[in-house]
Amino acid sequence: MRFAKGHGTENDFVILPDPDGRLDLTPVAVAALCDRRAGIGGDGVLRVVRTAALGEDLTGAAASAAGCEWFMDYRNADGSVAEMCGNGVRVFARYLVEQDLAKGPAFSVGTRAGARDIVIEDDGDITVDMGAARILGEGSAGLAGGAVRGLRVSVGNPHLACRVDGGSAAVASLDLTAAPELDPAEFPEGANVEVFAEVAPGTLQMRVYERGSAETRSCGTGIVAVAAAATPPGEGATWRVRVPGGECIVFLDSGGARLRGPAVIVAEGETRLL
Repeated sequence: MRFAKGHGTENDFVILPDPDGRLDLTPVAVAALCDRRAGIGGDGVLRVVRTAALGEDLTGAAASAAGCEWFMDYRNADGSVAEMCGNGVRVFARYLVEQDLAKGPAFSVGTRAGARDIVIEDDGDITVDMGAARILGEGSAGLAGGAVRGLRVSVGNPHLACRVDGGSAAVASLDLTAAPELDPAEFPEGANVEVFAEVAPGTLQMRVYERGSAETRSCGTGIVAVAAAATPPGEGATWRVRVPGGECIVFLDSGGARLRGPAVIVAEGETRLL
């Protein structure tokens, strides 16, 4: 089967073109594709399917995706389904444009968090309207080195954004080798956990443990979550957010959050894993 490989700030994905929805993408198959030793390797899989061929009822938050031609069926590296992926949707958009499946500079992509509006910028970066980043209250997580506290944030998927003292050194020193321990009452579906610090005016440093994927080099929805957590309630802001894989910009205003950053397709080929 054909595949492509892409990344956004080194958050990398296996891309599977399946326009007519014929592929039975099982969790075992996803995990095999994402295996970095025996597979192609990636933090997740992006299945490129026409929304009309998805074979799912799009209700609730996903309902607005019904009007989009293309749907980003995103799976974490362990095969679990995720509602949204901020780096993944930029890579997905880049793939659509390079394959002449969508015309820029502006179009929409369907996700399980709803339709997401895309703009291809003149410099090649891609901006995604991520919708509202909703602060849901305080929360905590247990890390290998101790507990951290932060804000529960929904960006279409669940996050715990934890501000730490001590700047970039403190962010770098935290142990994210094991899955954070979360209170199921706070996070019944699990969550991505971010640790961050403001390292300069308007600039945040962040690391993330992604639900279903372990620590990754970047997380687009997590970048939006920490920007929202760092912004006083009711205010707008523009943040540069640095992650191990690069940097993105978040624009927050009364209309919601927009995420801008790079997206690159690095390879195409055939796989025998499906």
